[in-house]
Amino acid sequence: MADREPISSAPKDGSRVTVYWTDSDGVMNESIARWDAGDQAWWAYTDSRTQKKIEPTSWRPDNADDEADEADEEE
Repeated sequence: MADREPISSAPKDGSRVTVYWTDSDGVMNESIARWDAGDQAWWAYTDSRTQKKIEPTSWRPDNADDEADEADEEE
């Protein structure tokens, strides 16, 4: 698994990335989110129908090793 990086280094091209953020209860969350250039904010789905504007502190790049591990698990 790739190490976390500061959110300032995350791609802001609309692609979906794994981010880490703290909710109003102080609980750290891991979510798939994307940067929206229109409103200059990060958005994540909290359930299948609801998106929430979040302020992530870090993100994790995809790692080729992660994908290889998943492929091995499927075989």
